[in-house]
Amino acid sequence: MAGERVRAIKQAQRESFLLREISSSFLRVMQDNPTLQGVYITRVLLSSDGSTCTIYFHSNKGAEHYEEVKNMLILYKPSIRTALAKASSSRYVPQLVFRYAEGVEQQNRVNDLIENLKKEGKL
Repeated sequence: MAGERVRAIKQAQRESFLLREISSSFLRVMQDNPTLQGVYITRVLLSSDGSTCTIYFHSNKGAEHYEEVKNMLILYKPSIRTALAKASSSRYVPQLVFRYAEGVEQQNRVNDLIENLKKEGKL
């Protein structure tokens, strides 16, 4: 029981580290490439064995825009992995997988509905 809790804490720490480092690298990539403006990282999920890191992106312009720039993101994968290797004391750097974060649009719609209800005085 305590071992599972420690493992979950370590996993969360690794994911936090990866999010911080990948976001930093991605910010530099965005500054070099203006086509990526409006695309941002929402979360990072590390597999249980640490071999794969799934990076969830969202685009202000929708899923179509993300699909257009996805191939460009893939071109930057080696440089992001290199930056991770330099920042990490770990022997292995996980493989990076890019996904679109679909839940963000739904969350924004729900937040808009709640705001409208507040403005109308129904909440």
